[in-house]
Amino acid sequence: MLNIEFCGKSDLGLVRTNNEDIFVIDTENRYGLVADGMGGAAAGETASQLFAQTALEQFSIPGAFSEQVAVERVQHVFSLANDRILAHVSQNPRHEGMGCTAELIAFTPKAYVIGHMGDSRTYRWRQNSLKQLTKDHSLVQSQLDQGLINESQARTHSMRNVILRAVGVRPDPALDILRGPIFSGDLFIMCSDGLTDLVDDAEIADILVHEHSIDQKNQNLIDLAKQAGGKDNITVVIAKVL
Repeated sequence: MLNIEFCGKSDLGLVRTNNEDIFVIDTENRYGLVADGMGGAAAGETASQLFAQTALEQFSIPGAFSEQVAVERVQHVFSLANDRILAHVSQNPRHEGMGCTAELIAFTPKAYVIGHMGDSRTYRWRQNSLKQLTKDHSLVQSQLDQGLINESQARTHSMRNVILRAVGVRPDPALDILRGPIFSGDLFIMCSDGLTDLVDDAEIADILVHEHSIDQKNQNLIDLAKQAGGKDNITVVIAKVL
């Protein structure tokens, strides 16, 4: 069985006064997550925490962990967290509009399963090549897909923070599930948009290509986002297949 090494870091950035991001890494249960809260400081942070708590509960359930079980568990985390956030809002109307984007990766002995909702991202670094595995659920990505704008315009678009899908905003949102085999040396990078809004894929690849520890790579990515302005909270989780 291939083992997984995790590293996670979250930084306030240089502008925000509150960190609405959260991450969880669990080597024993072979999963990690990044959640980025939305809806104001108190509400966004609460949404992220509800998502993380739900994952902690679901992945502590004992039993055999096949790829299908991993898919079902990931789906259940998103569904249950969505319901819990909506229930919280119904009891706390002042938090109307709260929710979170979320990335959740689970590893079986030979495969990965990713749940994705929003504009946080998951990348894979394999054989010195970076691939974005997820697609942003955002207005700007939708316009890119339709050919209405180009990549350069997307990076400075005034509505780049408009999210089309998130956890806890409406009942039964569609969830992207991605899965595939893992190989020794693979790196999986989950991050909030505090990184990718300021650091492009080529810059991320330039960090990952160096023979540093994943802890150092993680810190270098966060430092790069802060050097570019650090306008948002910056959270990065790296999982290395050993």
